[in-house]
Amino acid sequence: MERRFDEVITSRVRLRELIKEPSRKVSHKVIDHIDDICARFIAASPFVVVATRGLENRLDLSPKGDPAGFVAVLDANTLAIPDRLGNNRVDSFENLLVHPQVGLIFLIPGIGDTLRVRGKACIVRDKALQERLAVAGKAPNLVLVVSVEAAFMHCPKCIVRSHLWNPAHWPDTREVPSLAEAMVAHGALEASVPQMQAIIDDDGQKRLY
Repeated sequence: MERRFDEVITSRVRLRELIKEPSRKVSHKVIDHIDDICARFIAASPFVVVATRGLENRLDLSPKGDPAGFVAVLDANTLAIPDRLGNNRVDSFENLLVHPQVGLIFLIPGIGDTLRVRGKACIVRDKALQERLAVAGKAPNLVLVVSVEAAFMHCPKCIVRSHLWNPAHWPDTREVPSLAEAMVAHGALEASVPQMQAIIDDDGQKRLY
C-alpha cells in the first residue's frame, strides 16, 4: 500500500491497544443457530445483504429484497433465500462455487437493530422449496440455502448516526447519478441515458418475478 497515512494497523496487538476488548455482554451474544428471536426478526425483514468471496478472494455484496419474511427459516440451522429475476450476473452464485462462506445482514425499515448471520451456503433446486418461496405465482429458479454457523443482533448506533430511517435528515439527492447514467458511462454504451432509463423502467415493471 502506498504510504499515505501516518499509521497502518497491521497486528491485533496494536488494534487492541487502540480499541479495548469488547465486554462480556457483547462478546457472548453470538449463538450458533436461529432461535425464536432471530426467526422473528427475519420474519419482519424485507431486505438482506449477502456477502460472498470468489476467485482470488474477491469480495461481493448483493442486496436482496422482497415482501417481509421472504427469507425462509427451514429449521434452527438453515435459511433459504429465493433468487429473483435480475441481470444474470449472479456474482454471489459464481463466488459460492469457489468458496461456500457467506455473510448476511438483515434490515427492517424503521428499526435500528440489525441481524447478522454467517455460515456456508449452496445453490439448490427443489420443487417443494421453490413453490414455497413463490411470489405472485412465480417460483424462483434457484434458491440460496444457508447453513447457519453464527447469528447475533447488532446495535443501532450506525442507523442512529446515519439517520437512515429519518426523512428529515435524508440528503439532497438531486446530484446523485442514476443507474442508467452509470451504465452508459461505465459501459461506454451507444444508448443515451434516457434510452437506458426507459429499458430499466420497463424491466422493473415486467421482470420483478
